[in-house]
Amino acid sequence: MTVPVHSIPPEGRTSYIIDQLEGERITIPGSKGVFRILASSKQTNGGIAVFSSGAVLSDAPGFHWHEEAHDVFLVTKGFLKLWNGDKCRIMGPGDFAYVPPGIIHNPVLLGPHTETMGLVAPGDWIDFFRYVGETYEGIVVPENDDRNLGAMIREKMMVAKDRFDVHFKRDYQPPEVADWLDSEKVLPGPGEPYFLRANTGPRWLLGGVMSRPFILSSQCSGKFSIASIESSKMYKSTPLARWLSFPTVDHCFCVQEGLLRVKLKSSGDTWSEVREGQTLVITAGDAFALDFASRYVRVWSFTKGRGIEEVVQNAGTQISEYVLPDSALSWEEEKLSNVCSELGVGTQQLC
Repeated sequence: MTVPVHSIPPEGRTSYIIDQLEGERITIPGSKGVFRILASSKQTNGGIAVFSSGAVLSDAPGFHWHEEAHDVFLVTKGFLKLWNGDKCRIMGPGDFAYVPPGIIHNPVLLGPHTETMGLVAPGDWIDFFRYVGETYEGIVVPENDDRNLGAMIREKMMVAKDRFDVHFKRDYQPPEVADWLDSEKVLPGPGEPYFLRANTGPRWLLGGVMSRPFILSSQCSGKFSIASIESSKMYKSTPLARWLSFPTVDHCFCVQEGLLRVKLKSSGDTWSEVREGQTLVITAGDAFALDFASRYVRVWSFTKGRGIEEVVQNAGTQISEYVLPDSALSWEEEKLSNVCSELGVGTQQLC
């Protein structure tokens, strides 16, 4: 039995695949944009919500902050202008930003067609989109939705600011947009807002599997981690071609390039294919094995806590190279076993 493919997240905690541009699709009237919810509280036990969003050039939502919610922005297509605390940057594909609680921020998708990936913790915050928006039945984005956004949602926004931890900052004097700094190529300390330039930051290699984290759980009070997981079929076999079971950590794998294969112990001895644009959600406790089935595979991993990125980091070797090497590095089975034990991850060789 293969992993089931859905157009919207199923009810409850189960593993599944979401097809390209699918998900629970919501548009805010007049925004010319769409949010596609891939996983939220029902699928992650309240921990996180993961979504993609797309829009053509439209008005920014306004400067605001959250008392409890953590926010991230990760660009996949086009350009995003983001005010984040005392900085403002123009973000392109692969650029990342983290907005912790209490930080004033404001995103505007510059177009002509921009796509982003987002995560918010706790997962219930995504109910804000459900409250102020409406179901979208179109193909990509409602480019010709010329309704007056303010008039359409004004009353709902007055209620939403109290119900959904959205606090608007009137008469705010924002910082000017500025060039990226060299310091925005490293991960900062815990709780700091930051921008991270595409394809920078630390990189670890476990055998032939690279982890390139955008944010580690240690930076956001243990709530989530986000990393680019990269590998290749040319390595023949990787340390992740085994059963791995994370008892409390949900994984959301969004395939950016190439072909990923997954096998779930709960689904029997059958590999499922996850293609570019698709999303694989694996619920906590569901043992899985991964196989990188094309010459280059790049998957963005969103985890509720310390997930697969920490296995690669702690059992692997930090490297200075920016792309996958032609040959996999050697790795120690005993070290991998010890790391999995420390993280509480169950591991077992495939039969």
